[in-house]
Amino acid sequence: MASLKQLKTQFLEYIEIEKGRALKTVENYDHYLTRFLEFIKTDNPEKINDNVVREFRLWLNRQSTGNNRATEETLSKKTQNYYLIALRAFLKYLARQEIKSMPAERIELAKVSERSLDLITSQELGRLLNSPNGKDLKDLRDKAILELLFSTGLRVSELCSLNSDIDLHSDELSIRGKGGKVRVVFLSEDAKKYLRAYLSARKDMSDALFVKIENEKIKNKKNEETEGLTRRSIERIVKQHATKAGISKKVTPHVMRHMFATDLLGNGADLRPLQYCHHTDLHPRYRQTLARHTQKVSQ
Repeated sequence: MASLKQLKTQFLEYIEIEKGRALKTVENYDHYLTRFLEFIKTDNPEKINDNVVREFRLWLNRQSTGNNRATEETLSKKTQNYYLIALRAFLKYLARQEIKSMPAERIELAKVSERSLDLITSQELGRLLNSPNGKDLKDLRDKAILELLFSTGLRVSELCSLNSDIDLHSDELSIRGKGGKVRVVFLSEDAKKYLRAYLSARKDMSDALFVKIENEKIKNKKNEETEGLTRRSIERIVKQHATKAGISKKVTPHVMRHMFATDLLGNGADLRPLQYCHHTDLHPRYRQTLARHTQKVSQ
């Protein structure tokens, strides 16, 4: 019989090739399962049982995050659940391979209180979108970023993956999101307008849609290729303009995603976008793009 370490390797190859999981997801599963196998100190899958998993959960619950030694902050329930999700997936794989071990369904996830987002108001959103109002390349770029985030509800990783050859003649944009799934998002006229202005002002040859401006690069590097913005860079840009707009709430790309919620198309004609805003407090641009979504669903 193959050892647990060998079975883990086979499982990781399975989810990468057969399931098409992203490499980052595979790396995360590898991390969670490796820590579990190190804890149980056995190579026999039959040794995985209720008692072992219970002890592992107790151990996880007492682990420090290492972020703040003064407060001895421990792993959050959400983080602990990541380990359990990986373990359940691994046990399901073992069952499919007819390898005797603990049934995956015996592992229950810890209850996690739902996180409430401190969403901004329509007036705050307007100030945020109008914050980059200059004609220099940085403001043109930041304006295009904010308008695109609001128009589409893209995840930050999806925004960073866009190329500069984006088709602005179309109202639709195909995005490959989590799990390699492709979905369609819709561009507002404002988003296309400011993207055109930004792209027209660019002089570099980078393939990335959003790139670092000269003063944001490392100065001591000569002839370096223009870099695309990272996730942290996008988050920093949103935060900077929220501060400039006088918004005291924590504003992130995730908050902007919820402000529009492109997943309202996810359930066909089940339009659920207004759960994120009050009906009477919608920004005019939200109404405009929402109408386009509604029209698309009804066709």
